[in-house]
Amino acid sequence: MFGYIIANKGELKFREFDVYHSYYCGLCRELKEACGIRGQITLNYDMAFLALLLTGLYEPKTKAEMEKCTVRPLKRQEARRNLCTSYAADMNLLLAYYQCRDDWKDDKKLTKYALYRLLSGYYRELQEKYPQKVSAIETNMKRLYQGERKNCQNIDKMAGYFGNVLGEVFAWKKDEWEEALRRIGFYLGKFVYLCDAYEDIEEDEKSGNFNPLRDLQEKGNFEEECQQILTMMMAECCREFEKLPVIENVSILRNILYSGVWSRYSMVKKKKLQKAVQK
Repeated sequence: MFGYIIANKGELKFREFDVYHSYYCGLCRELKEACGIRGQITLNYDMAFLALLLTGLYEPKTKAEMEKCTVRPLKRQEARRNLCTSYAADMNLLLAYYQCRDDWKDDKKLTKYALYRLLSGYYRELQEKYPQKVSAIETNMKRLYQGERKNCQNIDKMAGYFGNVLGEVFAWKKDEWEEALRRIGFYLGKFVYLCDAYEDIEEDEKSGNFNPLRDLQEKGNFEEECQQILTMMMAECCREFEKLPVIENVSILRNILYSGVWSRYSMVKKKKLQKAVQK
């Protein structure tokens, strides 16, 4: 379910994009130090957003360095790192572990099983480092898995489980900002879960895999209903974000929340409409 919390790069200024990418590179370095290439494989922009958000809110001391990059070896890349990128890297690995585990359970993908096994040792370290957080995430992942096995078509309930997962991830500390961050993560999590279901629904129908939107699709007005639900989720998310006293990189964060998160959904919707016209 990664790849939805991204920036609309076309709407960012050049400097904004450089800053955005520098946190992505910083996250990559954190993952490499944590568990090598296997950590870097899990890298995604979703957790770069978390690092940006927490940095903007807590304003920790940030170190920016020019680093060598195996993907772009000809030019050193700026990488920004701080306590928030370190935490985001931990959460990146934790979510990657669950995703690989569930992909193996559902589709028996050997590549996912291999990465799941590689991440298992680090998962145990995270259990010791964040016992309450991991326990809460594990509980909701189990409920989500059980709901899928029972073919639960309660959209709000199923999306809520993954919302709780991201809510736990976003609530970094137990302080005055905990609840607002938790709600941002909760609504983002519901949005991501439903976007993923929307994208996969045709493939799930062919394979017989679970999809929480199947009943909704059969009722008619599917496209309109989906967009309305997703719009409501992001409206609540953005409302919570605007309550936070974030100044640093706020334009990048707003780009992601108000525009970027819709990029993949819009692309998938366009492809669906094109297929419908061709038929």
